[in-house]
Amino acid sequence: MPKQQSAPAPAHVAPSQARRITAASVDALVALVCGLAAGAAAGVTVVDGVVELRPQSPTVWGSALGAALGLSLVNHVLLTLAARASLGKLLAGLRVIRMSDGGRPGFFRLIGRWLFGFYWMVLFVPIHLAVEDDVDQQDAVGLRVVRRSR
Repeated sequence: MPKQQSAPAPAHVAPSQARRITAASVDALVALVCGLAAGAAAGVTVVDGVVELRPQSPTVWGSALGAALGLSLVNHVLLTLAARASLGKLLAGLRVIRMSDGGRPGFFRLIGRWLFGFYWMVLFVPIHLAVEDDVDQQDAVGLRVVRRSR
C-alpha cells in the first residue's frame, strides 16, 4: 500500500506596504478618536445649567491618554488574541501569526509586540520621515503579519 502524503502547509504571503499602512492607520485613528472622546467627556462640566468643556484640565488629557492606550491594548492584544488580528488588520485582510510555525500568537508575545510598536513609532518613524526614506514596518518578538487566507 503506497504512503499517503500530507498536503503541504499553505505559504504565508507577506502583505503589501499599503495594506500594512492601512491597518496601522485605522488602528491609530480608532485609538485617537476614542481617546479624544473620552477626554472630552471627562472635561465636560455643567455650571449653572451651561455645559462647558475645559480642555486645560489635566483630567481631560489624562483621560484621553488613558483611554487611547487602553483601547490600543484591547485592540492589539486582546482582539488579536481572540481573532488573530486587530481591527485595522481585519479590515485590511491581515492576521498575526507566530514566525516559527504559523500558529496563534500568545498573550505575552502580543504584549511585547504592542510595546515594540510604540518603540518603533517613537524612534524609527521620525528618522525615516526626516531622511525621506520608506518606513518598512518590522515584525517583532517572533510574530509576523501576513495576508489572511481566503
